[in-house]
Amino acid sequence: MPHGDITHIDIPVSDLDRAAAFYGELFGWEISAPPGFEEYPMWQAPNKISGGGLAPRSADFTQPRSYVEVDSIDDVLAKAQAAGATVVMEKTPITETSWWAVFRDPDGNDIGLFEGVVGM
Repeated sequence: MPHGDITHIDIPVSDLDRAAAFYGELFGWEISAPPGFEEYPMWQAPNKISGGGLAPRSADFTQPRSYVEVDSIDDVLAKAQAAGATVVMEKTPITETSWWAVFRDPDGNDIGLFEGVVGM
C-alpha cells in the first residue's frame, strides 16, 4: 500500500475468543492468529482488503485505532510533533522488516503508523 493509506485497524477486546466469535458472526470476518502472534488474532473483511487485529484491551488502549502506512515512521513522527502531536509509542519492531508507532494528534486522537513488510 502507498504512503498514507489506512492499512490496519485494531479493536481492543477483553476476551479474544468471544470477540472473534462476535465479529466473525456479525460481519463474516475471517479471524485467525498468525504463527508467532497467537495472542493477536487478525481479522480480514470479505473484500480481502480491509483488516486488522483484535488486541488486548488495556488502560491506555480502550478505543479502536487506525494505522496508516508510511514510507518512514521517523519522518512522520518528526512532522507530527512539529505540528503539535505527541508521541505515545516510539517506533517499535513488529518483525525484522516492519515497525509501528503511535502518536496523539492535537485533538487527542491516537493514530498508529506502520512501516515495512510483515513477513508472516
